[in-house]
Amino acid sequence: MINRKVYIFFTIMVSLFVNACNTSDDDDRASTSLNFDYEQYGESFQQMPAPEDAVIYQVNLRAFSEEGTINAVTERLDHIQSLGANVLYLMPIYPNGIENSAGGLGSPYAVRDYKAVSEEYGSLADLRNLVEEAHDRGMAVVLDWVANHTAWDNNWVEEHPEYYVTNENGEMIPPAGTNWNDVVQLDFENENLQHAMIDAMAYWVYQANIDGFRCDAADYVPEGFWTAAVSSLSGIKDQELLMLAEGGEQRHLRSGFDYIFGFHYFETLKEIHNGEPATAIQLTHGDEYSTVYDDDKRVVRYTTNHDVNLSDGTPQELFGGLEGSTATFVVAAYMKSAPFIYNGQEIGYDQRLAFFNKTPINWSQANEEVYAEYQQILQIRANSPAVTHGDYTGYSSANTVSFTMSNDEESVWVLANMRNQESSYIIPPALSGEWQNTMTNNSQNLVNEITLSPYEYYILKK
Repeated sequence: MINRKVYIFFTIMVSLFVNACNTSDDDDRASTSLNFDYEQYGESFQQMPAPEDAVIYQVNLRAFSEEGTINAVTERLDHIQSLGANVLYLMPIYPNGIENSAGGLGSPYAVRDYKAVSEEYGSLADLRNLVEEAHDRGMAVVLDWVANHTAWDNNWVEEHPEYYVTNENGEMIPPAGTNWNDVVQLDFENENLQHAMIDAMAYWVYQANIDGFRCDAADYVPEGFWTAAVSSLSGIKDQELLMLAEGGEQRHLRSGFDYIFGFHYFETLKEIHNGEPATAIQLTHGDEYSTVYDDDKRVVRYTTNHDVNLSDGTPQELFGGLEGSTATFVVAAYMKSAPFIYNGQEIGYDQRLAFFNKTPINWSQANEEVYAEYQQILQIRANSPAVTHGDYTGYSSANTVSFTMSNDEESVWVLANMRNQESSYIIPPALSGEWQNTMTNNSQNLVNEITLSPYEYYILKK
Protein backbone atom coordinates (compact mmCIF):
# COMPACT_ATOMS: atom_id res chain seq x y z
CA MET A 1 0.00 0.00 0.00
CA ILE A 2 1.42 3.36 -1.02
CA ASN A 3 1.67 6.17 1.52
CA ARG A 4 0.93 9.63 0.27
CA LYS A 5 1.17 13.03 1.90
CA VAL A 6 -2.17 14.79 1.99
CA TYR A 7 -2.52 18.25 3.41
CA ILE A 8 -6.10 19.44 3.51
CA PHE A 9 -7.10 22.88 4.53
CA PHE A 10 -10.78 23.60 4.41
CA THR A 11 -13.19 25.95 6.05
CA ILE A 12 -16.58 24.79 7.21
CA MET A 13 -19.38 27.07 8.25
CA VAL A 14 -21.32 25.16 10.86
CA SER A 15 -23.57 25.83 13.76
CA LEU A 16 -21.23 24.66 16.51
CA PHE A 17 -23.36 26.02 19.25
CA VAL A 18 -26.87 25.33 17.99
CA ASN A 19 -28.58 23.23 20.65
CA ALA A 20 -25.37 23.23 22.70
CA CYS A 21 -26.04 26.83 23.67
CA ASN A 22 -29.84 26.56 23.44
CA THR A 23 -30.13 29.18 20.72
CA SER A 24 -31.14 29.19 17.09
CA ASP A 25 -29.82 32.66 16.18
CA ASP A 26 -27.71 32.73 13.06
CA ASP A 27 -25.50 35.30 14.81
CA ASP A 28 -24.43 32.60 17.27
CA ARG A 29 -23.16 30.29 14.59
CA ALA A 30 -19.41 29.86 14.66
CA SER A 31 -17.16 29.90 11.63
CA THR A 32 -14.55 27.22 12.13
CA SER A 33 -11.32 26.57 10.25
CA LEU A 34 -9.99 23.07 10.78
CA ASN A 35 -6.49 22.27 9.62
CA PHE A 36 -5.69 18.54 9.44
CA ASP A 37 -2.00 18.02 8.85
CA TYR A 38 -1.79 14.21 8.88
CA GLU A 39 -0.23 11.83 6.42
CA GLN A 40 -2.88 9.81 4.63
CA TYR A 41 -2.28 6.10 4.91
CA GLY A 42 -3.66 3.93 2.14
CA GLU A 43 -6.00 4.53 -0.76
CA SER A 44 -9.64 5.52 -0.77
CA PHE A 45 -12.02 2.58 -0.54
CA GLN A 46 -14.08 2.53 -3.72
CA GLN A 47 -16.50 -0.25 -2.75
CA MET A 48 -18.35 1.59 0.02
CA PRO A 49 -21.88 0.23 0.30
CA ALA A 50 -24.72 2.68 0.04
CA PRO A 51 -26.52 3.04 3.39
CA GLU A 52 -29.42 1.01 2.00
CA ASP A 53 -27.10 -1.85 1.08
CA ALA A 54 -25.02 -2.05 4.25
CA VAL A 55 -24.97 -5.17 6.42
CA ILE A 56 -23.20 -4.37 9.69
CA TYR A 57 -21.20 -6.89 11.71
CA GLN A 58 -20.22 -5.84 15.24
CA VAL A 59 -17.03 -7.16 16.82
CA ASN A 60 -16.52 -7.22 20.59
CA LEU A 61 -12.75 -7.67 20.65
CA ARG A 62 -12.70 -9.17 24.15
CA ALA A 63 -15.20 -11.82 23.08
CA PHE A 64 -14.30 -12.46 19.47
CA SER A 65 -11.28 -14.65 20.15
CA GLU A 66 -9.16 -16.22 22.86
CA GLU A 67 -6.44 -13.70 22.05
CA GLY A 68 -8.80 -10.74 22.12
CA THR A 69 -6.77 -8.97 19.44
CA ILE A 70 -7.22 -7.10 16.19
CA ASN A 71 -5.11 -9.70 14.41
CA ALA A 72 -7.54 -12.43 15.49
CA VAL A 73 -10.32 -10.49 13.74
CA THR A 74 -8.23 -10.28 10.58
CA GLU A 75 -7.85 -14.05 10.64
CA ARG A 76 -11.65 -14.50 10.57
CA LEU A 77 -12.49 -11.90 7.92
CA ASP A 78 -13.41 -14.62 5.41
CA HIS A 79 -16.04 -15.89 7.86
CA ILE A 80 -17.54 -12.40 8.16
CA GLN A 81 -17.44 -11.72 4.43
CA SER A 82 -18.95 -15.10 3.58
CA LEU A 83 -21.81 -14.37 5.95
CA GLY A 84 -22.79 -11.42 3.77
CA ALA A 85 -21.57 -8.50 5.88
CA ASN A 86 -19.99 -5.56 4.10
CA VAL A 87 -19.40 -3.27 7.11
CA LEU A 88 -17.12 -4.34 9.96
CA TYR A 89 -17.79 -2.36 13.14
CA LEU A 90 -15.18 -2.60 15.90
CA MET A 91 -16.00 -1.75 19.50
CA PRO A 92 -13.55 0.79 21.02
CA ILE A 93 -9.92 -0.06 20.32
CA TYR A 94 -8.42 2.68 22.51
CA PRO A 95 -6.68 2.32 25.88
CA ASN A 96 -9.37 2.41 28.55
CA GLY A 97 -9.24 4.09 31.93
CA ILE A 98 -7.76 2.62 35.09
CA GLU A 99 -8.73 5.35 37.55
CA ASN A 100 -12.27 4.78 38.90
CA SER A 101 -12.50 1.69 36.67
CA ALA A 102 -15.88 -0.02 36.60
CA GLY A 103 -14.16 -3.33 37.27
CA GLY A 104 -12.59 -6.21 35.44
CA LEU A 105 -10.45 -4.97 32.57
CA GLY A 106 -12.37 -1.69 32.56
CA SER A 107 -14.95 -0.38 30.13
CA PRO A 108 -13.89 0.09 26.50
CA TYR A 109 -16.16 3.15 26.59
CA ALA A 110 -13.95 4.90 29.17
CA VAL A 111 -11.35 6.23 26.75
CA ARG A 112 -7.92 7.12 28.14
CA ASP A 113 -6.28 8.16 24.85
CA TYR A 114 -8.23 9.03 21.69
CA LYS A 115 -5.20 8.64 19.41
CA ALA A 116 -3.83 5.24 20.39
CA VAL A 117 -4.57 1.56 19.95
CA SER A 118 -4.65 -0.26 23.27
CA GLU A 119 -1.79 -2.71 23.70
CA GLU A 120 -4.47 -5.15 24.85
CA TYR A 121 -5.73 -5.31 21.25
CA GLY A 122 -2.55 -4.77 19.25
CA SER A 123 -1.04 -1.83 17.41
CA LEU A 124 -1.75 0.78 14.75
CA ALA A 125 0.05 -1.50 12.28
CA ASP A 126 -2.37 -4.29 13.17
CA LEU A 127 -5.35 -1.99 12.61
CA ARG A 128 -3.97 -0.82 9.28
CA ASN A 129 -3.54 -4.42 8.19
CA LEU A 130 -7.09 -5.27 9.24
CA VAL A 131 -8.48 -2.33 7.26
CA GLU A 132 -6.42 -3.26 4.21
CA GLU A 133 -7.51 -6.91 4.35
CA ALA A 134 -11.14 -5.90 4.87
CA HIS A 135 -10.99 -3.52 1.91
CA ASP A 136 -9.53 -6.30 -0.23
CA ARG A 137 -12.67 -8.30 0.61
CA GLY A 138 -15.03 -5.44 -0.19
CA MET A 139 -15.77 -4.58 3.44
CA ALA A 140 -15.71 -1.13 5.04
CA VAL A 141 -14.35 -0.68 8.57
CA VAL A 142 -16.08 1.51 11.14
CA LEU A 143 -14.68 2.43 14.56
CA ASP A 144 -16.65 3.04 17.74
CA TRP A 145 -16.32 6.65 18.91
CA VAL A 146 -17.07 7.88 22.43
CA ALA A 147 -17.55 11.64 22.31
CA ASN A 148 -19.67 12.40 25.36
CA HIS A 149 -17.17 11.54 28.09
CA THR A 150 -13.64 10.30 28.78
CA ALA A 151 -11.90 8.18 31.38
CA TRP A 152 -10.83 10.02 34.54
CA ASP A 153 -7.21 9.43 33.58
CA ASN A 154 -7.52 10.72 30.02
CA ASN A 155 -4.65 13.13 29.32
CA TRP A 156 -7.17 15.93 28.74
CA VAL A 157 -8.13 15.88 32.43
CA GLU A 158 -4.72 17.25 33.40
CA GLU A 159 -3.88 19.18 30.25
CA HIS A 160 -7.28 20.70 29.47
CA PRO A 161 -9.53 20.74 32.54
CA GLU A 162 -11.56 23.42 30.79
CA TYR A 163 -12.86 20.69 28.46
CA TYR A 164 -14.97 19.21 31.27
CA VAL A 165 -18.22 19.99 33.03
CA THR A 166 -17.82 20.83 36.71
CA ASN A 167 -20.21 21.15 39.64
CA GLU A 168 -20.70 24.16 41.87
CA ASN A 169 -17.49 23.23 43.71
CA GLY A 170 -15.46 23.19 40.51
CA GLU A 171 -15.19 19.38 40.55
CA MET A 172 -15.43 17.27 37.41
CA ILE A 173 -18.46 14.98 37.36
CA PRO A 174 -19.79 11.86 35.63
CA PRO A 175 -22.53 12.32 33.03
CA ALA A 176 -25.63 13.65 34.81
CA GLY A 177 -28.47 11.20 35.33
CA THR A 178 -26.30 8.14 34.80
CA ASN A 179 -24.39 5.70 36.99
CA TRP A 180 -21.34 5.89 34.70
CA ASN A 181 -18.95 6.71 37.51
CA ASP A 182 -15.91 5.48 35.58
CA VAL A 183 -16.14 8.41 33.14
CA VAL A 184 -16.19 12.21 33.31
CA GLN A 185 -18.50 14.50 31.34
CA LEU A 186 -17.09 16.67 28.55
CA ASP A 187 -18.32 20.24 28.06
CA PHE A 188 -19.38 20.81 24.45
CA GLU A 189 -19.85 24.51 25.00
CA ASN A 190 -16.06 24.69 24.80
CA GLU A 191 -15.15 25.32 21.16
CA ASN A 192 -11.56 24.13 21.60
CA LEU A 193 -12.85 20.79 22.88
CA GLN A 194 -14.97 20.43 19.76
CA HIS A 195 -11.95 21.08 17.55
CA ALA A 196 -9.80 18.63 19.51
CA MET A 197 -12.47 15.94 19.30
CA ILE A 198 -12.93 16.33 15.55
CA ASP A 199 -9.16 16.30 15.10
CA ALA A 200 -8.95 13.02 17.02
CA MET A 201 -11.65 11.48 14.83
CA ALA A 202 -9.86 12.69 11.70
CA TYR A 203 -6.65 11.07 12.95
CA TRP A 204 -8.11 7.60 12.39
CA VAL A 205 -9.43 8.40 8.92
CA TYR A 206 -5.95 9.54 7.93
CA GLN A 207 -3.73 7.20 9.92
CA ALA A 208 -5.70 3.95 9.62
CA ASN A 209 -7.79 4.66 6.49
CA ILE A 210 -11.02 3.73 8.30
CA ASP A 211 -14.39 4.34 6.64
CA GLY A 212 -16.58 5.88 9.32
CA PHE A 213 -17.73 5.82 12.91
CA ARG A 214 -20.46 4.42 15.11
CA CYS A 215 -20.90 7.24 17.61
CA ASP A 216 -21.73 6.11 21.12
CA ALA A 217 -24.44 7.80 23.22
CA ALA A 218 -25.09 10.26 20.39
CA ASP A 219 -28.25 11.65 22.02
CA TYR A 220 -26.11 13.07 24.85
CA VAL A 221 -23.99 15.20 22.49
CA PRO A 222 -25.22 18.50 20.97
CA GLU A 223 -26.42 18.62 17.38
CA GLY A 224 -24.01 21.43 16.49
CA PHE A 225 -20.98 19.30 17.29
CA TRP A 226 -22.20 16.35 15.24
CA THR A 227 -22.94 18.65 12.30
CA ALA A 228 -19.40 19.99 12.45
CA ALA A 229 -17.84 16.55 12.87
CA VAL A 230 -19.70 14.86 10.02
CA SER A 231 -19.06 17.81 7.70
CA SER A 232 -15.36 17.89 8.53
CA LEU A 233 -14.76 14.15 8.23
CA SER A 234 -16.64 13.80 4.96
CA GLY A 235 -14.11 16.06 3.23
CA ILE A 236 -11.04 14.02 4.06
CA LYS A 237 -11.10 11.14 1.58
CA ASP A 238 -12.37 10.74 -1.96
CA GLN A 239 -15.11 8.37 -0.82
CA GLU A 240 -18.26 8.32 1.23
CA LEU A 241 -17.97 7.64 4.95
CA LEU A 242 -20.56 5.65 6.88
CA MET A 243 -21.77 7.42 10.01
CA LEU A 244 -23.94 5.66 12.60
CA ALA A 245 -25.45 7.59 15.51
CA GLU A 246 -26.17 5.34 18.47
CA GLY A 247 -29.18 7.46 19.27
CA GLY A 248 -32.86 7.71 18.52
CA GLU A 249 -33.34 11.40 17.68
CA GLN A 250 -34.14 12.83 14.26
CA ARG A 251 -31.57 15.61 14.68
CA HIS A 252 -28.77 13.14 13.92
CA LEU A 253 -30.10 12.77 10.40
CA ARG A 254 -30.02 16.56 10.04
CA SER A 255 -26.39 16.46 11.20
CA GLY A 256 -25.51 14.16 8.31
CA PHE A 257 -25.55 10.72 9.93
CA ASP A 258 -26.58 7.84 7.69
CA TYR A 259 -28.34 5.95 10.48
CA ILE A 260 -29.88 6.13 13.87
CA PHE A 261 -30.76 3.09 15.98
CA GLY A 262 -34.15 1.41 16.38
CA PHE A 263 -34.25 1.27 20.19
CA HIS A 264 -38.04 1.23 20.42
CA TYR A 265 -38.24 -1.33 17.61
CA PHE A 266 -36.10 -3.75 19.63
CA GLU A 267 -38.26 -3.24 22.72
CA THR A 268 -41.38 -3.89 20.67
CA LEU A 269 -39.94 -7.16 19.36
CA LYS A 270 -39.40 -8.25 22.97
CA GLU A 271 -42.95 -7.27 23.91
CA ILE A 272 -44.37 -9.32 21.04
CA HIS A 273 -42.49 -12.39 22.22
CA ASN A 274 -43.89 -11.72 25.69
CA GLY A 275 -47.45 -11.88 24.35
CA GLU A 276 -48.25 -8.50 22.80
CA PRO A 277 -49.93 -8.72 19.36
CA ALA A 278 -47.59 -8.87 16.40
CA THR A 279 -49.35 -5.82 14.97
CA ALA A 280 -47.36 -3.81 17.55
CA ILE A 281 -44.28 -3.92 15.32
CA GLN A 282 -46.30 -2.44 12.48
CA LEU A 283 -47.48 0.36 14.74
CA THR A 284 -43.94 1.01 15.99
CA HIS A 285 -42.58 1.12 12.45
CA GLY A 286 -45.30 3.53 11.35
CA ASP A 287 -44.86 5.76 14.37
CA GLU A 288 -41.09 5.93 14.00
CA TYR A 289 -41.19 6.80 10.32
CA SER A 290 -43.91 9.41 10.80
CA THR A 291 -42.23 11.19 13.71
CA VAL A 292 -38.49 10.42 13.69
CA TYR A 293 -37.01 8.82 10.58
CA ASP A 294 -36.79 10.31 7.11
CA ASP A 295 -38.74 8.26 4.60
CA ASP A 296 -35.69 7.68 2.42
CA LYS A 297 -33.51 6.46 5.31
CA ARG A 298 -32.90 2.97 6.64
CA VAL A 299 -32.66 2.40 10.38
CA VAL A 300 -30.23 0.12 12.21
CA ARG A 301 -32.52 -2.57 13.58
CA TYR A 302 -31.14 -5.43 15.59
CA THR A 303 -32.08 -8.46 17.67
CA THR A 304 -28.89 -8.20 19.73
CA ASN A 305 -25.82 -6.03 20.30
CA HIS A 306 -23.11 -5.74 22.95
CA ASP A 307 -25.36 -3.85 25.37
CA VAL A 308 -28.58 -5.86 25.24
CA ASN A 309 -26.81 -9.19 24.85
CA LEU A 310 -25.32 -8.67 28.31
CA SER A 311 -28.18 -6.82 30.02
CA ASP A 312 -31.29 -8.40 28.44
CA GLY A 313 -30.15 -11.76 27.12
CA THR A 314 -29.08 -13.55 23.96
CA PRO A 315 -31.45 -13.69 20.98
CA GLN A 316 -32.31 -17.26 21.96
CA GLU A 317 -33.27 -16.14 25.46
CA LEU A 318 -35.38 -13.25 24.22
CA PHE A 319 -37.00 -14.58 21.08
CA GLY A 320 -37.84 -18.24 21.50
CA GLY A 321 -34.67 -20.22 20.92
CA LEU A 322 -32.90 -20.65 17.60
CA GLU A 323 -36.04 -20.83 15.47
CA GLY A 324 -37.74 -17.86 17.08
CA SER A 325 -34.61 -15.70 17.05
CA THR A 326 -33.97 -16.44 13.38
CA ALA A 327 -37.55 -15.54 12.41
CA THR A 328 -37.22 -12.32 14.42
CA PHE A 329 -33.92 -11.51 12.71
CA VAL A 330 -35.64 -11.80 9.31
CA VAL A 331 -38.25 -9.28 10.43
CA ALA A 332 -35.62 -6.85 11.73
CA ALA A 333 -33.34 -7.28 8.69
CA TYR A 334 -36.02 -6.81 6.02
CA MET A 335 -38.36 -4.15 7.42
CA LYS A 336 -36.83 -1.03 5.83
CA SER A 337 -33.65 -1.41 7.84
CA ALA A 338 -29.91 -1.93 7.85
CA PRO A 339 -29.27 -5.46 9.17
CA PHE A 340 -27.06 -5.69 12.23
CA ILE A 341 -25.28 -8.85 13.44
CA TYR A 342 -23.42 -9.13 16.73
CA ASN A 343 -20.49 -11.57 16.71
CA GLY A 344 -21.60 -15.10 17.54
CA GLN A 345 -25.23 -14.48 16.66
CA GLU A 346 -24.70 -15.97 13.21
CA ILE A 347 -23.58 -19.33 14.63
CA GLY A 348 -26.34 -19.63 17.22
CA TYR A 349 -23.98 -18.93 20.11
CA ASP A 350 -26.09 -18.91 23.26
CA GLN A 351 -23.77 -17.37 25.86
CA ARG A 352 -23.93 -13.76 27.02
CA LEU A 353 -20.76 -11.87 26.13
CA ALA A 354 -19.23 -9.48 28.65
CA PHE A 355 -17.11 -6.58 27.50
CA PHE A 356 -15.55 -5.51 30.81
CA ASN A 357 -13.79 -8.89 30.84
CA LYS A 358 -12.75 -11.48 28.29
CA THR A 359 -15.53 -13.94 27.44
CA PRO A 360 -14.21 -15.56 24.26
CA ILE A 361 -16.66 -17.15 21.85
CA ASN A 362 -16.09 -20.86 21.40
CA TRP A 363 -16.18 -21.00 17.61
CA SER A 364 -15.93 -24.79 17.74
CA GLN A 365 -19.55 -24.74 18.94
CA ALA A 366 -20.69 -23.06 15.73
CA ASN A 367 -24.04 -24.27 14.46
CA GLU A 368 -23.30 -24.51 10.74
CA GLU A 369 -26.99 -24.82 9.85
CA VAL A 370 -27.72 -21.51 11.56
CA TYR A 371 -24.77 -19.88 9.80
CA ALA A 372 -25.96 -21.17 6.41
CA GLU A 373 -29.47 -19.89 7.12
CA TYR A 374 -28.16 -16.42 8.00
CA GLN A 375 -26.07 -16.48 4.81
CA GLN A 376 -29.13 -17.27 2.73
CA ILE A 377 -31.29 -14.63 4.44
CA LEU A 378 -28.67 -11.96 3.80
CA GLN A 379 -27.97 -13.10 0.24
CA ILE A 380 -31.65 -12.91 -0.68
CA ARG A 381 -31.81 -9.44 0.82
CA ALA A 382 -28.68 -8.26 -1.02
CA ASN A 383 -30.12 -9.44 -4.34
CA SER A 384 -33.48 -7.75 -3.84
CA PRO A 385 -33.85 -4.12 -4.95
CA ALA A 386 -37.30 -4.14 -3.39
CA VAL A 387 -35.96 -4.93 0.08
CA THR A 388 -32.95 -2.62 -0.09
CA HIS A 389 -34.59 0.34 -1.84
CA GLY A 390 -38.33 -0.33 -1.93
CA ASP A 391 -41.38 0.84 -0.01
CA TYR A 392 -42.94 -0.84 3.02
CA THR A 393 -46.58 -1.90 3.46
CA GLY A 394 -47.77 -3.69 6.60
CA TYR A 395 -50.28 -6.57 6.83
CA SER A 396 -49.58 -7.99 10.29
CA SER A 397 -52.07 -9.92 12.45
CA ALA A 398 -52.17 -10.84 16.13
CA ASN A 399 -49.63 -13.65 15.82
CA THR A 400 -47.92 -13.01 12.51
CA VAL A 401 -45.69 -10.20 11.31
CA SER A 402 -46.51 -9.67 7.66
CA PHE A 403 -45.27 -6.94 5.34
CA THR A 404 -44.13 -6.28 1.80
CA MET A 405 -41.19 -4.35 0.44
CA SER A 406 -41.90 -3.29 -3.14
CA ASN A 407 -40.55 -1.26 -6.03
CA ASP A 408 -41.20 -1.18 -9.77
CA GLU A 409 -39.21 -4.38 -10.30
CA GLU A 410 -40.60 -6.76 -7.68
CA SER A 411 -42.42 -7.28 -4.41
CA VAL A 412 -41.02 -9.23 -1.47
CA TRP A 413 -43.45 -10.51 1.15
CA VAL A 414 -42.19 -11.47 4.61
CA LEU A 415 -44.39 -13.65 6.81
CA ALA A 416 -43.17 -14.64 10.28
CA ASN A 417 -45.07 -16.47 13.00
CA MET A 418 -44.01 -14.88 16.29
CA ARG A 419 -45.51 -17.64 18.43
CA ASN A 420 -44.24 -20.99 19.68
CA GLN A 421 -47.44 -22.55 18.44
CA GLU A 422 -49.21 -23.10 15.16
CA SER A 423 -50.90 -19.95 13.87
CA SER A 424 -53.34 -19.29 11.06
CA TYR A 425 -53.00 -16.19 8.94
CA ILE A 426 -55.76 -14.87 6.69
CA ILE A 427 -54.23 -13.70 3.44
CA PRO A 428 -55.17 -10.15 2.46
CA PRO A 429 -56.78 -9.94 -1.02
CA ALA A 430 -53.94 -7.67 -2.17
CA LEU A 431 -51.44 -10.49 -1.56
CA SER A 432 -53.45 -13.43 -2.80
CA GLY A 433 -51.89 -15.34 -5.69
CA GLU A 434 -48.72 -17.03 -6.89
CA TRP A 435 -45.46 -16.31 -5.05
CA GLN A 436 -41.95 -17.74 -5.22
CA ASN A 437 -40.48 -19.02 -1.96
CA THR A 438 -36.96 -17.57 -2.09
CA MET A 439 -35.60 -20.02 0.48
CA THR A 440 -36.65 -23.10 -1.51
CA ASN A 441 -37.22 -21.65 -5.03
CA ASN A 442 -40.63 -23.35 -5.06
CA SER A 443 -43.79 -21.62 -6.21
CA GLN A 444 -46.69 -21.28 -3.80
CA ASN A 445 -50.26 -20.31 -4.61
CA LEU A 446 -51.48 -18.50 -1.52
CA VAL A 447 -55.17 -17.76 -1.22
CA ASN A 448 -57.57 -17.33 1.67
CA GLU A 449 -55.49 -18.66 4.57
CA ILE A 450 -52.13 -20.18 5.49
CA THR A 451 -51.15 -22.12 8.60
CA LEU A 452 -47.68 -21.43 9.97
CA SER A 453 -45.74 -23.79 12.21
CA PRO A 454 -44.21 -22.40 15.44
CA TYR A 455 -41.78 -19.60 14.48
CA GLU A 456 -42.08 -20.45 10.80
CA TYR A 457 -41.24 -17.68 8.37
CA TYR A 458 -41.44 -17.13 4.61
CA ILE A 459 -39.56 -14.77 2.31
CA LEU A 460 -41.66 -14.67 -0.84
CA LYS A 461 -41.36 -12.64 -4.00
CA LYS A 462 -42.99 -11.97 -7.33
